Amino acid sequence: MADLQSIKTRFGIIGNYPALNRALEKAIQVAPTDISVLVIGESGVGKEFIPKIIHAESKRKHQPYIVVNCGAIPEGTIDSELFGHEKGAFTGATSTRKGYFEVADGGTIFLDEVGELPLQTQVRLLRVLESGEFMKVGSSQVQKTNVRIVAATNVNMMKAITDGRFREDLYYRLNTVQIDMPPLRERKGDIHLLFRKFAVDFAEKYRMQELTLTPDAVSYLESYSFPGNVRQLRNLVEQMTVVEQHREINAIKLAEYIPMNANLPAVVQKGTTGSSGSDFGSEREIMYKILFDMRSDINDLKSLTSELIKNRGNGDLSNQEKNLINRIYTPETHSQNPNSLLYFENETRHPTIISDNDDHHFNDVEDVEVEEAKPESLSLQNNEKDLIIKALEKHKGRRNRAADELGISQRTLYRKIKQYNLEE
Repeated sequence: MADLQSIKTRFGIIGNYPALNRALEKAIQVAPTDISVLVIGESGVGKEFIPKIIHAESKRKHQPYIVVNCGAIPEGTIDSELFGHEKGAFTGATSTRKGYFEVADGGTIFLDEVGELPLQTQVRLLRVLESGEFMKVGSSQVQKTNVRIVAATNVNMMKAITDGRFREDLYYRLNTVQIDMPPLRERKGDIHLLFRKFAVDFAEKYRMQELTLTPDAVSYLESYSFPGNVRQLRNLVEQMTVVEQHREINAIKLAEYIPMNANLPAVVQKGTTGSSGSDFGSEREIMYKILFDMRSDINDLKSLTSELIKNRGNGDLSNQEKNLINRIYTPETHSQNPNSLLYFENETRHPTIISDNDDHHFNDVEDVEVEEAKPESLSLQNNEKDLIIKALEKHKGRRNRAADELGISQRTLYRKIKQYNLEE
């Protein structure tokens, strides 16, 4: 039995994601048997590698291996394609024809997109799985076949069974062993490896210098959800290899091919998923992006407020402003001038920033009452809400001016006002 690495090398499989390794190991393990296998995965994840591995590592490897795309054969002719037909069985049947199950006797048949099979054909397939028997279209003679069946689908099979589109007994016959192929969006660490592999392949094919990615382009690529999975990535690299004149690709150039407004998980774009857990993973990605954007906005506001405080010098500040300063003046802003100290001499006097470069001299420590820094609030919402309130008060409710001072758009300010119930 071949080991995992030799299988990857032999079939050109790139990646070290644990779920991918488990799928390949399971294929290697079941290959010596005649057990039926059902491969589950989204379109473009590389399901076709599994039956090839199973056939190549089985005792049937010297016998025929036939791939049947069940979704590409018209319903009216699929029975004839799979099981053959007799001369005169239907209009146009001018001679007897062997079907795939007869031709592949002793070998392996890969039924791709098996979930698209018509119900009548499903009945015939179930009989083959149970007894190895079939009849040609237009014939009453029973024939025997000895084939290994590996099926694959990107359809939610349990939903298809509930909707009456797929037979439950056939599902359990096909699904003796299930192999799940992970989507590319879960294989973040494999994306750049695959890009480099495709870049080398297409550079050789088109006799051009291979593409390379800048670090920001790698990050951009790994953050994309790839609803078309490996097939989409391969097509992207081929297109860029032919079209781009500069061989080093940065994030800006990459965004022209996969723009941010298309950078949504497959569950958002399609409304369906190929695996049970992808909904939660996709929603989590969206939530993380929103939180990161919010954190960036808050940091910008905090930096802006700190600069305003420093520029105002000894101007009068209200108690509310003082409280706001204590929350805003964080170690991050202090690190910009580590020798400075922000303090209030007392509740009615003005804030002063002292630095080693100032000409202030204190002979008695008691001359200054230093207020202990209050613990920084870790709530992004509280900080953001207080800043918006302060800006609105300063500009007497003029939202356009408040938005300019906060460094955000009026639309964003209106949304935040509504979010925090700040409507007057």
